[in-house]
Amino acid sequence: MSENPTSDALPEYAERVLDVAELIPPGRVMTYGDIAEWLGDGGPRQVGRAMALYGSAVPWWRVVRSDGTLLPGHELRALNHYRAESTPLREAPASADGHVPRLDMRRARWDGVPGAAADAGADGRAGGPGADGGGGAHT
Repeated sequence: MSENPTSDALPEYAERVLDVAELIPPGRVMTYGDIAEWLGDGGPRQVGRAMALYGSAVPWWRVVRSDGTLLPGHELRALNHYRAESTPLREAPASADGHVPRLDMRRARWDGVPGAAADAGADGRAGGPGADGGGGAHT
């Protein structure tokens, strides 16, 4: 029996990205590069594209830029989610335009290991983005 994909079917890569986004615990985040590394496929741009096109039904605010800046155009919505979930933030200096905080990536970043949020060390990470604890460059 052959499958007949519908026009609203997700591309396989996008489905995998969204699956990972749904795993990120409240109060934690993964970067676009972390997700690509966790999947072992694609890169930050591919993850960002999948999130931009298909990510509205998942906790999109938990997939972030590596520098902790909030997604332009969505800062206030994301900030409301971060505050509701007690996601670690770094307040912007008084001179910053609009005083929009950044994510405290050292404390908020999740490595993709279930249960690691509770077991994370002082730097907020229990290992790399993969279940094997491997590290690597994060984008």
